[in-house]
Amino acid sequence: MAMSSPRRIPEATVARLPVYQRILLELVRAGARTVSSDQLADMARVNASKVRKDLSFLGSFGTRGSGYEADFLLAQIDRELGLDRDWPVTVVGLGNLGRALANSPGFSSRGFRVASLFDVDPTLVDSRIRGVVVHHLDEYETVTSSDPPAIGVIATPASAAQSVADRMVRSGVGSLLNFAPRVLNVPAHVLLRYVDLSIELQVLSFYLSHGDHPGTQAASSPLPHALGLTPAEPG
Repeated sequence: MAMSSPRRIPEATVARLPVYQRILLELVRAGARTVSSDQLADMARVNASKVRKDLSFLGSFGTRGSGYEADFLLAQIDRELGLDRDWPVTVVGLGNLGRALANSPGFSSRGFRVASLFDVDPTLVDSRIRGVVVHHLDEYETVTSSDPPAIGVIATPASAAQSVADRMVRSGVGSLLNFAPRVLNVPAHVLLRYVDLSIELQVLSFYLSHGDHPGTQAASSPLPHALGLTPAEPG
């Protein structure tokens, strides 16, 4: 039986685990029973030795010559990523982007659950998205007290993002996903990730204009890490 490794998993490996998870999920759904490191490497666009090194952080399993049992490996990655748990998500800011996020299947499967929605627009308050009522932001503390969110998603205008982050942190949210085009200040214990589509487009335009390519390894996001997070480890 596989045992979890006590070693800290490098951030570069953590960033690749969801890619392996998605590939394995598709393979299992297609009826695959085993998968090799070469097959995973080809589909994830990394080299096979890196796949084997990444998976070694999860435990000692896999058989030389026959690869990994696909559904077992998927379960191990799910467990390591915390997808076998319930993660309530709150979304603040329900403009076009916020509504799209709240409607996303990614927030309604494999551990994630949209628990609460907030906006300040009176035309949106009391409406429903996937059955979840949109509340006014003034009700944030009251609404979230009955189902405290683990993850806060910020999809507000830049001018409101910091105050929303402060409010979430005060209420106990430990992880923030920020879509607003603003760098936020949060305490050291809060995990903060940025998603800025304009920056991602600029990175793509850089490689297009220079006729260059970042290579087969997954490129890390140029977005800044949150204050208090440790620097990325070498991949």
